[in-house]
Amino acid sequence: MTPDQTPDQTPDQTPTGDAKRPCGPESVTGSPGAGGRRPARRREALLVLADGTTFEGEAVGADPPGGVASGEVVFNTVLSGYQEVLTDPSYAGQIIAFTYPHIGNYGVSAEDAESGSGRAYCRGVIVRDLAERPSNWRASLDLDSWLKESGVPGITGIDTRRLTRHIRDAGAMAGAFGTADEVTLKSAAVAEPGTDGVDLVAEVTTLEPYRVAARGQNDRPLTVVAYDFGIKTSILRMLSRLATVEVVPASTPAGAIIERHPDGVFLSNGPGDPAAVTYAIEAIGGLLEADIPVFGICLGHQLMAAALGGSTFKLPFGHHGGNHPVKRLRDGAVEITSQNHSYAVAEGSVSGADVTHLNLNDGVIEGLGCRDRRAFSVQYHPEAGPGPHDARYLFEDFRKLMTGA
Repeated sequence: MTPDQTPDQTPDQTPTGDAKRPCGPESVTGSPGAGGRRPARRREALLVLADGTTFEGEAVGADPPGGVASGEVVFNTVLSGYQEVLTDPSYAGQIIAFTYPHIGNYGVSAEDAESGSGRAYCRGVIVRDLAERPSNWRASLDLDSWLKESGVPGITGIDTRRLTRHIRDAGAMAGAFGTADEVTLKSAAVAEPGTDGVDLVAEVTTLEPYRVAARGQNDRPLTVVAYDFGIKTSILRMLSRLATVEVVPASTPAGAIIERHPDGVFLSNGPGDPAAVTYAIEAIGGLLEADIPVFGICLGHQLMAAALGGSTFKLPFGHHGGNHPVKRLRDGAVEITSQNHSYAVAEGSVSGADVTHLNLNDGVIEGLGCRDRRAFSVQYHPEAGPGPHDARYLFEDFRKLMTGA
């Protein structure tokens, strides 16, 4: 979804052009089945973490400037949905290491991109085994070719099990990888600022407002203003089932939202440190004072907590994956959730709201419900792109909050 789309275009509109070309032996450049050609020999590459830990591998994807790509290294535990992960704007500033060993086996499809532009915002990707030839009728490209086209550098052949264990023990940290020498990569890793105190939302938000038409059969579709802190296409698809959605830049002040008289406001996911997005915290505070129905997820959850006086902290290695168990306190039900965040709300720091959900792995606050305002939030991704659908009921809860049902 881009600002120049027409108002009636929806996020799941069928793509045109090359996006629908079939994937067969002739469409995978350099694969073993492409006219009998073997893939070009990959160049040796290294991954070096800021603490000096080094991993050997091979370069894939785009060539980074000077043979060096750097960022904060985090691991993601999804078994499928690698394209959705790579195109999630919440990964701005980070290098994604997949714990699942075989990545790329079903290729890439234009319909599965989660960023509005279809591009990736992450700094790079780390995999154990990158599939050379995809096998899926929907695929338009193999993953390596897509990484090259998208400007995303990667490294394969890495012992991702060792890497994951190291991050779990030492915490997420800066790293650098590429074809440069070890000394150069170590220097780049040490110099990488990471995500603390950095406003990464400004790098991914839309520059201009745009509309997504309602797809439901309601007599009077609701209207929702969605803050784009790094919003995903799957979220817009879910919201458009119950409302006409106007997506606005992250810096939009509360007054400009109140003037639109929406039925509700949605606070999207997004990257980085919530404490650095001060303008959004101020705007959300104004919306809460106006008592407009508000639903926040992921970064939006953290920003709403901050607007209520809460504080946030950085988790040792974050929650990144599609298998996080969350307990819903109102009835004790357990939801398996999709998550992608490095920061969390500090326990006991929020006034005027009750904790509604808890992470069963580490006890982190996963949901808040305001006592005297029509507002609630969750730390995870209820649209589940990718991931399980256990939490999609929250969109219906949002509809009821807006209609008073």
